[in-house]
Amino acid sequence: MKKFFAPFSFYKKAGSIAVPLALQSILSSSMGIIDSLMVSWIGMVSAVGTAAQLDTLAITVSFGAISGTGIFCAQFFGAKDHRNLKRSFGLSLVLSFSVGLLFTLISSLFGAQIIKFYLNDSDVIRYGGMYLNIVKFSFIPSALSFAFSYVYRAIHNTKVPLFIGIISMVTNVLFNYILIFGKFGFPEMGVEGAAIATLMAQCLGLAIHIVFAIKTNQPFMGSIKELFSFDTKFVKPVMKRVYPLIFNELMFGFGSTLFIKAFGSLGTKSMDAYYVGNKISEIFFFVVMGLSNATAVIVGNTLGSGDIEKAKEDGNYFIGMAGVLAVISTILIVVFAAPMVSVFGLKDASVFSNAVTIVRVFSIRISLRLFIVIVFASLRAGGDSKMLTFLDSGIMWLIGLPLAFFAVNVLKIQEISLVFLFIQLEQLARMSLGLIRYKSGKWAVNLTKTV
Repeated sequence: MKKFFAPFSFYKKAGSIAVPLALQSILSSSMGIIDSLMVSWIGMVSAVGTAAQLDTLAITVSFGAISGTGIFCAQFFGAKDHRNLKRSFGLSLVLSFSVGLLFTLISSLFGAQIIKFYLNDSDVIRYGGMYLNIVKFSFIPSALSFAFSYVYRAIHNTKVPLFIGIISMVTNVLFNYILIFGKFGFPEMGVEGAAIATLMAQCLGLAIHIVFAIKTNQPFMGSIKELFSFDTKFVKPVMKRVYPLIFNELMFGFGSTLFIKAFGSLGTKSMDAYYVGNKISEIFFFVVMGLSNATAVIVGNTLGSGDIEKAKEDGNYFIGMAGVLAVISTILIVVFAAPMVSVFGLKDASVFSNAVTIVRVFSIRISLRLFIVIVFASLRAGGDSKMLTFLDSGIMWLIGLPLAFFAVNVLKIQEISLVFLFIQLEQLARMSLGLIRYKSGKWAVNLTKTV
């Protein structure tokens, strides 16, 4: 067991990276949580939640592209190769812009049909379409901001995206309040107001990122030529690691939205409970994301420096941290589930009860996910993207989705909390197989030698 417990200096280093990243994850999640909270006061939880599935999918696919190039950003920074660090970041910008543009076009052409696919309710389709028609323009600035945030992680400068995230969140909260409810002389715009507030916050965040990076001469920032002077020798080995991650996130993201399709057949009340429970659980996922990002950065930098055994040692330390945090998170979620759900002001007692139960089931998911993300972050840091794809989206499609539709359509389980509990078998399978791969050590590769 000693190999899972690190010296204090390691926890200090990990905390300096993980805590700001965890807070940043909270801020990112807060925009969606605040939208859901405020629209819940006007009875539009399902409309916004269903329309936001496209936003979720766009972010997920962006993460695949950006985390792929981020592998190389972290390793090149560890190798002190700033020339290729800049080119990796430039490729990240190109990919994130492309993903944002793609989902903007999809939302423009097929938005209503997609909302109807998930939940065939006239009010949801109408108001969800109103929200999507505006918020789709935030996909590009959101993806580009994500690219900036990720490269800051690679160079151990996590405070900058945290401060910019705070500014974006405050902007979102302020204009949500003003535009949704029509304050200070503005018209009452409802779901459209929520969408405009989100768009304004994302655009402001991107503008600050660009100006700050240029003014402070960040090591990843350069001239147009330095950022975008790609050749086959550079792009080919990088994209070899990126393509599987993009495919994985696309399949994982689309699969995640198919869970909404399965749950949608249980009715609008069940979906209201799920969306509220899911948004609350996102508050606690900041622990998962902070630890995952810290693992990817530290292990990636160590691999880039050429110290393979030290990278494996660091990975073990993070697994030990995951065990402790899993216990703490589970206790907090179970104890405070009801008070957190009560903030949303749900008037239907059955919806409230279901939401509380779902939040508590999420405590199991989060506990398991803490171990899984350490494995995934280590695999991603070493470029083991094909195995990561199998463990992530592969298991979802082979186990998770079949279990969801089996529970709803064959077993005829009507309680959404029970359905959600049933499909956590997917997480157990993923964790078991992931730990086997992690212990093999095949993921520990110095990628800087491939470019």
